[in-house]
Amino acid sequence: MKVTGFSFIRNAIKYDYPIKQAILSILPICDEFVIAVGKSEDGTLDLIKSINPKKIKIIETEWDDSLREGGRVLAEETNKAFQAIGNDADWCFYIQGDEIVHEKDHDAIRKAMLQYKDDKRVDGLLFKYIHFYGSYNHIGTSSRWYPHEIRIVRNDKSIYSYRDAQGFRKGDNQKLNVKAIDAYIYHYGWVKDAATMQSKQEIFHSLWHDDAWLEKNVGKKDKYDYYKDIDTLALYKGTHPKVIQETIRNSNLDFDYDINFNRMTLKEKFKAFARKYLGLDFSYKNYKLI
Repeated sequence: MKVTGFSFIRNAIKYDYPIKQAILSILPICDEFVIAVGKSEDGTLDLIKSINPKKIKIIETEWDDSLREGGRVLAEETNKAFQAIGNDADWCFYIQGDEIVHEKDHDAIRKAMLQYKDDKRVDGLLFKYIHFYGSYNHIGTSSRWYPHEIRIVRNDKSIYSYRDAQGFRKGDNQKLNVKAIDAYIYHYGWVKDAATMQSKQEIFHSLWHDDAWLEKNVGKKDKYDYYKDIDTLALYKGTHPKVIQETIRNSNLDFDYDINFNRMTLKEKFKAFARKYLGLDFSYKNYKLI
């Protein structure tokens, strides 16, 4: 079985993306890794080159910043990396620049890839998610945070990155048939110092919206207000992946939120009750579970 990891990135240092840790977190279970590195304003290309030159293939790209509808440019960059994967790979392991896999899940991931390698009904493998918010100690628990997503796909070039690169589809807009596995993606995209987070919000939303929308909804500020949109958070009780632990030790984030101030709407209370006691899941599903 051959496994190729793939990703895309631009301005990782400027916007504090833990792309090095993301790659290192899955490299032990990948035979090689392909990454599309967009023309950057910092040392992103040199950073990627420093990781593991023998195992990582870099494709230098230039983003089409005119694609400002629905984050389409992110899917385009993902597809550039995916299409560059050789035909000899069985599985393709996708990881975004702010996502990390815990080493404790490596065995379960490898086992699932072996189990379904020859089952052509299975287009991909579905991961569970932990979304950190504001700090390495708080996680999002409301329905606004997607609970699952596809991160391993079969090496079938009819598969492509969908919309803003969150998930995948195949052929004529068909959802992928997937198997859920007992493994997590640790999402750290909402853990940055407030100034960097504000800068990221400004550039990130420019991939979705026009200037008028940006001025009205994001604006120009010195720091991002982490406290303004909180609904429900919980304290994280588990361990972090080894590759991110040094970053955590050296961080000085000042987000300090008391979960007793959580604000849960009636709609959220109903969803939480239905999920916990009735086993109902109302989240958006860009896949078919088999």
